[in-house]
Parts: sequence; structure tokens; C-alpha cells
Amino acid sequence: MDERQAIEHLQRGDIRGLEALVRLHQVRAIRTAYLVTRELPLAQDIVQAAFLRACERIGQLDPHRPFGPWFLTSVLHDAIKAAARRGRFESLERVLEGQASLAPALVVDGQPGPEAVWEHAETADEVWAALARLTPEQRAAVVARYFLGLSEAEMTTALACPSSTVKRRLHAARQRLRLLLTPLFTNE
Repeated sequence: MDERQAIEHLQRGDIRGLEALVRLHQVRAIRTAYLVTRELPLAQDIVQAAFLRACERIGQLDPHRPFGPWFLTSVLHDAIKAAARRGRFESLERVLEGQASLAPALVVDGQPGPEAVWEHAETADEVWAALARLTPEQRAAVVARYFLGLSEAEMTTALACPSSTVKRRLHAARQRLRLLLTPLFTNE
């Protein structure tokens, strides 16, 4: 069953449509929530709740638009709220002691060779640690732009804030990441 058929099933009250949508979007949704919240169980809870809410609100989906962006916007918004509630602005030391080892497995796709895997893992760990030092709002802006590939207009909708705020958050996040990651690239 493709996405359009799954949506039609849900709109008719047939829950089988939800299974197809979960198969199509669950991995990306969990990765999105995890990149913002930095807690896998919390990310999974957020996505589960978002799927249930999407099922209840499927009638609000514009039939001419794809499900994915609509759904991921909801996941992103919930992840920001959850991260802010939990005070996920962490020090680098705490991240390195905590879940940093999970980051490469959730962010990296593909089957590169052993040397590339090693270099990529080192870089991913450094980026993961740098992301931890951003505010949840800045992290969400980075995730929306670079992981989800949203345009600025889509980000204003997803993050529920004006374009100027999106630009400010993204600019601040880039500056902070540049500062934090410069040693990684100057040591080569």
C-alpha cells in the first residue's frame, strides 16, 4: 500500500492505513526526534504519539500535499517542546559520558569501507557533541534545514515562528557549530 492509499484508508476509518504510514516514515521520524531530544526512548514516545495524533487528525491533511512533511513538522515541534522541558542544553562533558555513542548509528546510513567508517565515526562524534551544546531551538533549526531538507518557508511552519526567528536561530547555530568544530578541521 502506498502513502496515498494509506491516507485514504485512514480517512475512511480503516486503521490498516496507519501501518503503512508507520513503515514509510517511522525511521526518519525517530531520527528527527532523536537529533533534537538526544534521548532515544523519548524520541520513540514522541513519534508514537505523533502517529496517533496524525491518525486522529488525518482529515486536516491537504489531499494534494504529501504526508511526510506534514507529519515530520509535528514530530519536530513535539521534539522541541520535549527537549526544552527536559533542559537538554548539555555540557560537552555530559554528552561524552552519556549517549554520544548512539549518535553515529542513528545518523549514519550506507555501507562505506572500514577506513571511511572510522573517519566518519570520529567526525560524527564531534558533530554530535557540538550539536549537544546548542539550545533545543537551534538544534531543531539545524535538523529541519540539514536533516529534513526543509526550505526557509517550510521551517517557519514547522518551527511555528517567523522567518526572522528561523534565520536568527539557524545563523546562531551555524556560528556556534563553526566555533565548536573548527578544531576538528584545523588539526588535519
